[in-house]
Amino acid sequence: MEKLITRKEAAKLLGISLATLDEARNSGLISYIQYVPNGCVYFTSAYLQEYVAKCTYRAKPVEKKATYRNVRNGKAQHL
Repeated sequence: MEKLITRKEAAKLLGISLATLDEARNSGLISYIQYVPNGCVYFTSAYLQEYVAKCTYRAKPVEKKATYRNVRNGKAQHL
């Protein structure tokens, strides 16, 4: 049987608050174990890994600009 992780431990491992963890749980983003209604909630490392995978997005390539300077309306602004 896999080790069960408490809410507090899970939040710390994920680097999120308990409120964020509870919101993810209530919205169905993360699976959990609860033996009795209104009882303690537990997670497994597999559930935490699934959650991280769901919240991970690939970086999009950035368009290369000819210059780093931003030109507004084709006119140079003086300070």
